[in-house]
Amino acid sequence: MSLINDRLDFSTVADLFLLHNSLQSPAFLDGRLAAALALHDLSAEAWLEELCLALGVEQPRDPESAEQFLAWRRQALEALSAAGLDYAPLLPDELFSLAEQARGLKEWTQGFLEVLAEVDADKRQAWSDNLKEALADLEILAGMEAELEESSENENDLFALAEHARMAAMLLYTEQHPGRPQVEQPPKEH
Repeated sequence: MSLINDRLDFSTVADLFLLHNSLQSPAFLDGRLAAALALHDLSAEAWLEELCLALGVEQPRDPESAEQFLAWRRQALEALSAAGLDYAPLLPDELFSLAEQARGLKEWTQGFLEVLAEVDADKRQAWSDNLKEALADLEILAGMEAELEESSENENDLFALAEHARMAAMLLYTEQHPGRPQVEQPPKEH
């Protein structure tokens, strides 16, 4: 398994999809995963079921594939719930063209928003203004032009947009899971 800093990367998951005869982008499903974990603690079984449905298979092709799919879920959940706030969407990295990276971010955003579309209006109304604003920005991001020219300016812009998506996912998680992650320690009284 190709791990960078002990994390599954985009290429590894894309290769796993190819083993299942799917050319689907892992970014879209990672967006769905992040939103589902934030909203309702998507179980391992439900995640495997959703993945298999998306890949058009009845079950993972072998135990190793199933374990990698579950490791992907664990990685996302651990990052979303960690005090280090180090969650990162599973997106194409610098080995891919800027246009491919932009398409990956757009697909991640579309997957994330697809899950949020299922949330009822009362629950949405209870969300903070910051979260509502971040999600409104993601709506715009989902419709962005993905055919970017290679330039340092476009690269910087894409990085900022990916950071915005990352922060929106963490904000959604923290609002749905008060106290997790524990990012601010209350002062200790003596």
